[in-house]
Amino acid sequence: MKGTKSGAASLSRGFTRRALSGLLASASASIVLAGQSAPHQRKILVAGGHPDDPETSCGGTILRYVDAGYEAVVLYLTRGEAGIEGVSHQEAARIRTAEAEKACKLMKARPIFAGQIDGSSEVTPARYAEMRVILEKEAPDLVFTHWPLDTHRDHRHCANLVLDAWFNLGRRQPLFYYEVATGNQTQVFRPTDYVDITATVERKHEACFVHVSQKIRENYGRNHGPMERFRGLEARCGSAEAFIRHVQGPGAVLI
Repeated sequence: MKGTKSGAASLSRGFTRRALSGLLASASASIVLAGQSAPHQRKILVAGGHPDDPETSCGGTILRYVDAGYEAVVLYLTRGEAGIEGVSHQEAARIRTAEAEKACKLMKARPIFAGQIDGSSEVTPARYAEMRVILEKEAPDLVFTHWPLDTHRDHRHCANLVLDAWFNLGRRQPLFYYEVATGNQTQVFRPTDYVDITATVERKHEACFVHVSQKIRENYGRNHGPMERFRGLEARCGSAEAFIRHVQGPGAVLI
């Protein structure tokens, strides 16, 4: 698959040049001169339906932003209550919450939970309001969430709730959609942007593999691993993660 720009190769080259400039500017902005207050730390927010969605889909990107000095917030719509066969919702939530917290600790990210229930998530006026409060309170500089065309209802709900909050808060920051097991869950995903995660992919895997209840380590080669390598081929690097930018928001070049 190719992005909507003039081809993956030219996109990747321009992307790399602009990203390098952005990193240098970010590093310069972090220098605090004597007598000056510390600069505002920039922040990304990554919203996913369940523990493991943000990690497997854009964990490498999260790590790159953290390495560049950004604060990273990982928002889980649910605690994965329905995600362990033969285990009660309460016990599954406990197990998967602990896994999510461990993954975030490895990525140096801060986890927050929206309080919905795995498999029974809702898109209602009250839930729209809840998501708006979260997004307004966190005030991130970049937002990432699921691509809304997805076979999993919780993924679609998460995307729609985030999108509605973003609309109603004035589209203040760039919004990017990520993919989850494309072809199996995410549908008709045509990337516009790529992030080279070659340098962070091993640490991404560490964060993903703590989700022992989901057997991520055993199943990684079926979906996530091939996606990383294929997106790397498109972006002309070892491993990459792909995104679609919402073009009605502010312009942005990913790191």
